[in-house]
Order: sequence, then structure tokens, then C-alpha cells
Amino acid sequence: MMCYKPFKVRKDGSIGSLFINRRAKYPIGVRIDAESYPTRGYAFRPFWHCTSSPIAPHLSMNGRRWYKVEIKEYTSYTRPKNQGGIWYLAKKIKILEPV
Repeated sequence: MMCYKPFKVRKDGSIGSLFINRRAKYPIGVRIDAESYPTRGYAFRPFWHCTSSPIAPHLSMNGRRWYKVEIKEYTSYTRPKNQGGIWYLAKKIKILEPV
């Protein structure tokens, strides 16, 4: 399934997570399995979080960019509309291209 995910864009052009395991750098075009990184102050959700459209009004996009991604083995999770509506929690992701 195709959906969208925001990533932090670093000065060197690499991309990484916004909040959890922030030091990791993710490759484009390679399938990546979700891993568990319990982080103080955040709910435990050991999956990739994606949305059906590149919209999440609750997030600042400063230093961040939306990417089109392909996900596998996912479930949907209903969030408030101001948080992007339906999220998909995926076990596998492939980052395809910036939006």
C-alpha cells in the first residue's frame, strides 16, 4: 500500500525519524523492518507510522519533508483529523521519494 511519512532532513541530505531513534539514517528504495525503541514520554508503538495523505497539521514541517512510502503488514489506527486522520502502523516500509 502506498502512503506518506514525514522525515527529518539533515544538513548532509540524509533522512531520519522525527522522534524515536532519531540518530538512525534511512536509505531510500530499501525495505526496512520496524524495530522497537521504547522512548520515555512516548507511547510504545513498535511500528512505522504513516498517513494516507501528506497532512499532519499538528506537526511543524521545519527541517522536515514528506516522503511517499510503500508499506507491508500494516493495521490502521484512527487519530483525530488534526493529526492526519487515519494512520497506518506498518511492520515494513520502503521509502520511495520526496513529495
